Amino acid sequence: MDELIAEGRIIQPKPGAVPRQKRYLDEMPGIAVGDAWDDISPINSQAQERLGYPTQKPEALLERIIMASSNEGDLVLDPFCGCGTTIAAAQKLSRRWIGIDITTLAIALIRTRLADAFGAAAEYEVIGEPVSLPDAAQLAHDDPYQFQWWALGLVGARPVEQKKGTDKGIDGRIYFHERAAEKTKQIILSVKAGHVNVAHIRDLRGVLDREQAEIGVLLCMEEPTGPMRKEAANGGFYKSPWGQHPRLQILTIEDLLTGKTINRPPAQTSVTFKRAPKATPKVRERQERMPGLGGSGNEPF
Repeated sequence: MDELIAEGRIIQPKPGAVPRQKRYLDEMPGIAVGDAWDDISPINSQAQERLGYPTQKPEALLERIIMASSNEGDLVLDPFCGCGTTIAAAQKLSRRWIGIDITTLAIALIRTRLADAFGAAAEYEVIGEPVSLPDAAQLAHDDPYQFQWWALGLVGARPVEQKKGTDKGIDGRIYFHERAAEKTKQIILSVKAGHVNVAHIRDLRGVLDREQAEIGVLLCMEEPTGPMRKEAANGGFYKSPWGQHPRLQILTIEDLLTGKTINRPPAQTSVTFKRAPKATPKVRERQERMPGLGGSGNEPF
């Protein structure tokens, strides 16, 4: 008691009152977390981390699970990774990770999320996606809808959220704006795995006019014919602050695999996917100190 009084740790609110001990939060262990976690709110419509994925979990939840069950440098596996919350949390906490998902839409969303949050600090390898024309042809044969979603992912487009067979000529969309206060604009995409002809370009032009979109793009396996290229060239141009962009464009899968992409305003104007919050400088600094994270340290998904 004498030591506590000497340290100023004993206080008496008023004469005759029971003495009290002064405590500081940073010296107290706190209350242990129980097995009912009601202190983490679900993702609501206004949450900053909300990406629009229907089953998205809060990062705080996955961070708690990972911190409670692993150490820095350990390997975290999520076999149903969805929009990548486990992966983002593992990356933030300097764990190695493997994420697995059956849909190419999920993989495209995770790519965007990692780029937004961690930039070049998140390096990884994707296994299972087509890397050649024969691979793409096989995917188109095995699962046309996965092929469609994969092709759209190559240009950063989101598939239309409609039932199969009711796309009304639209397989995917890219949203963008040129200035913050301007109305959001869009690029319409159509994907064809089989034979293509000039009628497909005419149909795309009709959809472009109907939707009042700025650019229409046909993604196809086959090389376009001369009449198709001529019809696309007659579509005119969309003018932006960055120049003129053909309103009708044709890109083959071979074009996309060799790095060619849509002639459009720059990617930083895209609002197709909601942006994930950037990792804090403290997180980036910790990752730079951890050998085996980044480069070949992270596992494929």
